[in-house]
Amino acid sequence: MNRIGIGPVGVFNVMYGPNSPSLYVLMVHKSLESVVTASARLLEDAEFQKASLTNAPLSEPGYVRFESSLMAAFSHMPKLEVPEKKSRIFELRIYESHGIKAAKKKIEMFNQGGEIAIFRKTGLQPVFFGETLIGPKLPNLTYMLVFENMVDRDKRWGTFGRDPEWKKLRANPVYKDTVSNITDIFLRPTRYSQI
Repeated sequence: MNRIGIGPVGVFNVMYGPNSPSLYVLMVHKSLESVVTASARLLEDAEFQKASLTNAPLSEPGYVRFESSLMAAFSHMPKLEVPEKKSRIFELRIYESHGIKAAKKKIEMFNQGGEIAIFRKTGLQPVFFGETLIGPKLPNLTYMLVFENMVDRDKRWGTFGRDPEWKKLRANPVYKDTVSNITDIFLRPTRYSQI
């Protein structure tokens, strides 16, 4: 992926959450054209052609299926932030909304409402925020946070939950009923993950 201009690439195993898929891959593209042409560019790459996964027979496939989502970065976090490479876990959260207007309001709450800023102030370290444009369970937004471990995670979420600015923002009727379902998945990076 890096050779064809995609990166950084994060590869994660599921620690806790839905067990399908069992492997999550996060790729950063610089343009929509990069997304559209990625498969063709991979098949032109000589090193990629040597990979057994590319030429796997039907009797021994490298994978059964994969599912993709295309996300656009939030205005208040336009670039993925790669955390320090040390022992860490990631929390992937997907917020589904009952309609497009509600989804846009929740995104506004993170951006203009200041929720991302409150995250940072209270010690929650975001990796990315994205509005899902194409993928399952639309409309939704997805974001990823990084923690040292589950104890660190619980401590930081507790600090966030007690924050007066968060309590005021959460009580704002403009942002009421914007999320209808939350999926929470805990991931551990593989040894070769760039994130």
